Formats: sequence, structure tokens, C-alpha cells
Amino acid sequence: MSYHQKRYESVLNSLGIEKKEDLKEYLNPPQFGIYRCRLIYTDNTVVVTYHAYKKREICSLKLIFNNEIEYSNKSTCRDEIDALYEQKGEGDDILIIKNLLVSDTSIANIAFYRDGEWITPKNPLLKGTTRARLIDEGKLTEEDIKVQDIRSFSKIALLNAMIDFDILDRYEFLI
Repeated sequence: MSYHQKRYESVLNSLGIEKKEDLKEYLNPPQFGIYRCRLIYTDNTVVVTYHAYKKREICSLKLIFNNEIEYSNKSTCRDEIDALYEQKGEGDDILIIKNLLVSDTSIANIAFYRDGEWITPKNPLLKGTTRARLIDEGKLTEEDIKVQDIRSFSKIALLNAMIDFDILDRYEFLI
């Protein structure tokens, strides 16, 4: 929760909103089921919504090359990501390649396993809260991951606040 609190306060600061809540006290999710919480920042207010969550099974990632995409701040406007996702074809999700370096999938940060170490892209589209926590805990190392090197890793994992660190049992890359 502390990583979400930091991101929340950073967004409020960037919008010039001074009033900040303690998210532990402010959020009131449904008591039963698994829900994704969304904070929407508009006109000096924060609207909280909850959405039922169902994990997507991902076994194939379509490599999508795009050097222009920007998504450094979490946003409800995902038009660029959605447009890339539409190109997934037979893939379950996409793996976005920017300037020949691996960045993210459409829904998660990614990590690759090699020689006893989990490595995550140094420059993802979005520096997620789970990614930040795992780096701080020493469980992930940041490196540039070249697209031509992805098949040299023995495992991959997707990571975000909803799935935490999900090692894929089987996966394939589609070109």
C-alpha cells in the first residue's frame, strides 16, 4: 500500500492538489470478491471506483514495435496501448518493444530469469508499484533487455498490483 500511496501523492502534487488522504483509510472496497480499484483525478477531486477483476491467462505475447509510445503516468487514457493491443492477432497479449528494447505488456511489467537472477527492463513504459517494491526488496534487477535476447532467458514473469509476481508456466513469443 505504501507504493500506491507514493504514486497517489505524486499525482496529486503534479496536479497541484494539496489535500491528500491516507489510502488505507480512504478506500472502501467491496467485502467479497476480487476488485481492481481505480482513482480518477479530475477538477481537484479524486473519484474512486471499483471493478470486478478476473485474471487473464497469458501464454503468448505478440511482439509489437513502437518507438513513439509514452505512458509514464498511469492514466485512464490508454488509447496508444489499446491501439497496439489491437495488433495482437493470435497472441494473448502484446510485448511492447521500444527502440529495440523490451518495455512492458499491455497490462503488466515483465521480468526475465537468467543465471539465478530476475531482470526487469530499465525503462518500462510505466514504473509500476509492484515492480518498484520488488526492486527495493532486491528481488529484481534493472537492465536494458534487447529484443534479440528474449529467447535466451529461461523464465518470464508478469507483475502488477493485481497479479503480484506471476511466473508463466508456459509461454511463446509471436512475431
